[in-house]
Order: sequence, then structure tokens, then C-alpha cells
Amino acid sequence: MAVIVETASKPAEGSGWSERLLAAVTARHATAVAVLLVLALLAFLPGFISLQPIDRDEPRFAQATKQMLESGDFVDIRLQDEARHKKPVGIYWMQATVVAAAEALGVPEARTTIALYRIPSLLGALTTVAITYWAGLCLGLARREAFLAGAFMATSILLGIEARFAKTDAVLTACSVAVMGGLALAYLQRERRLSPGLTFVFWLAMAIALLVKGPITPMIAGLAALVLSIRERSGRWLAALRPGWGLLLVVVIVLGCKVR
Repeated sequence: MAVIVETASKPAEGSGWSERLLAAVTARHATAVAVLLVLALLAFLPGFISLQPIDRDEPRFAQATKQMLESGDFVDIRLQDEARHKKPVGIYWMQATVVAAAEALGVPEARTTIALYRIPSLLGALTTVAITYWAGLCLGLARREAFLAGAFMATSILLGIEARFAKTDAVLTACSVAVMGGLALAYLQRERRLSPGLTFVFWLAMAIALLVKGPITPMIAGLAALVLSIRERSGRWLAALRPGWGLLLVVVIVLGCKVR
């Protein structure tokens, strides 16, 4: 696979400047990821600070987070005087962490600055771009094709919109891509288990997804795993993900956060 990737990354003789540039960018993983993140920032940052809340849900998320900071109650989500439990608490905690850090650093009017509440979404969108590149490599793509997949994600209109909204979807997307990439790698390399680090990331992404938007990501991954298990007439390949301690980790994280 490594030979195929390196060969595919070399420009053909007589190729144009774009081919040579693409080959140079994808010569190393670190360079490819760095260029993808710069491209994503160029796509996501315009209007990030100046745009006023334009989606009806964005000010609701921001206001609920602001009330958390003001009340000190980080369990009971409230919007004005009404309970707001349509979404789990994860995204509110992320926004509250950013705003509290900004206050600690002396940022003026941090609690009423909508851009600060959008930072988790921006980070989620950037993570989505980087993980798309990694997931492409997991699926057997050459480095060049994986880079192009990440670049297409970085310039996606929908992801660009979500990167500018203080809501759940950008963070959920990052978690979902990480989970599906891990699932694909487990299936393609089912003769051996994933490394402990990759397994931890897989189950951590699953736990964060549950805390951000409930069962959406587990349902997506579960359906994919079911279909693949039916195709293989066995679910033994899922052992590569170490489901025993992985599920325990998810339960501990989710229940631990609920208790808090």
C-alpha cells in the first residue's frame, strides 16, 4: 500500500503546475494536513465574527449556555424560564468552556460575543476536514485522493455554514466521521485488532457524539456494522474494536457526565 501511495503521488512527465503542486503538498502527511487546515480556515473564517445570529436555534443555544454560566448549574439546561432538554448537554459544556476561558483571559463582553459560542463548531469543522483525510487513507485511498477528499470537505457549503453556527452539527459531523473511519478500518483489517490508541479514539468519539446529539452517530454506525455483518455472515470482525472495554468507556463517560 505504501508503494502504491507514493507512486500515485508522483506527477507524470509533462504534467502541469497543478499536478506538481498537488504532488508537493501530498509528499508528507503533515504537509497535507496543514494545507487542508489552512484551506478550511480560509473557507470558514469569513463572516465568522461579523455575522449576527441568523438561524433561530443558534441564539437559543448561546442563551442557554450563557444562563449556565450565570447560574452555575451545568446540568439543568434552561432557556429563559423553560427547560431545554431537546439536545444533550455536551455542546453547552463546550461553549461554556470557551466563553469561561475567554473571560479568564480578559476578553471584554465575552458572554455576549456570539463568535465565542461558535468556536466549538469551528473546531468541529476543522476536525472533520482532517479526519476525512485520515478516513480516506483508512479506506485504501492514495494520499492524493485522500487529500482531495479532505479538500472537498473543507470547501463544502454545508460544512462552512455549520462551522459558523453555535450548534451541534459540526461537532457531531467530526464524531461521526471518526467513528465511521474507525469502523471501516476495523472491517478492512479484520484479521487483527486496532491499536489501543485508535480504539480509544473510536469509542471516545462515540461517547462525545452521544453527549452532543444523542443516538444519531451510534445508529449510523450500528446500521453499517449490521449490514457488513450480514454480508460477512459473522460479526466477529467487530472484535477488532475491543467492544468490551470500549462500551464500558462510553457508559462511564456518559453516565459520569449525567451524574455531574
